[in-house]
Amino acid sequence: MNITLLAHTPNPEKLVATAARLCYSADDVETIMDEMCDHDAEKQIKLLQSIGHESPIEHISFTFAIEGVSRSLLAQITRHRLASFSVRSQRYVKMGDADYNIPESILLDLESRELYNRTIISAYMAYEEITRNLMLKYLNQGMDEKSAEKKAIEDARFVLPNAACTSMVMTMNARELLHFFRLRTCNRAQWEIREVADKMLAECYRVAPTIFKDSGCWCCSGACPEGRMSCGKPRKAEIDEIKEGAINNG
Repeated sequence: MNITLLAHTPNPEKLVATAARLCYSADDVETIMDEMCDHDAEKQIKLLQSIGHESPIEHISFTFAIEGVSRSLLAQITRHRLASFSVRSQRYVKMGDADYNIPESILLDLESRELYNRTIISAYMAYEEITRNLMLKYLNQGMDEKSAEKKAIEDARFVLPNAACTSMVMTMNARELLHFFRLRTCNRAQWEIREVADKMLAECYRVAPTIFKDSGCWCCSGACPEGRMSCGKPRKAEIDEIKEGAINNG
């Protein structure tokens, strides 16, 4: 798995503070922006956080490359609808390299791991054979090789497992990221998307530490709302270490 912050809104905290202050100022935006120092921006953002006024945070966004994750993760992350996704297509990209992810629980269990690997490899072998069969059929119908392969793999992909690797570019605004981190850095989130969320949070905190100061699962900033469904194992100390490491390694 590889998570890379590709781009973000320049001067994100200053922009958020400027947008918030505009609501209560008769000055033009450029004047507010020019007069906004880092200390003032931090103070303004802390005020927003104290009163739960999050809409100005929507003005900034972060774009990530997320590589080497499973199609199972793709199904989970795209449930966050206030985001933009560009995903490597199995219709246009041949998946013949047999790249796939193995959950640690399976990796550490010999019998399960052997069965898992056999099953995945069998699925990829079927994919290759179906692709060849369909390509031959389409070539015999007079289709050119490139078109024949594209048409073949878009149906052959149906046998590929959830474990198959994929890559994507994803953009979220900061308000949606705060929501994403509350849900996906939680112990109750599946391990793969939790690992993605942890790495994304580190990148966001490095760029905008005031906005993401208390970001993370619910227990990082208050009580867990899950009630009897709570895991009972707060991650606050662990999340704080992730943030500290982001600053130290930045």
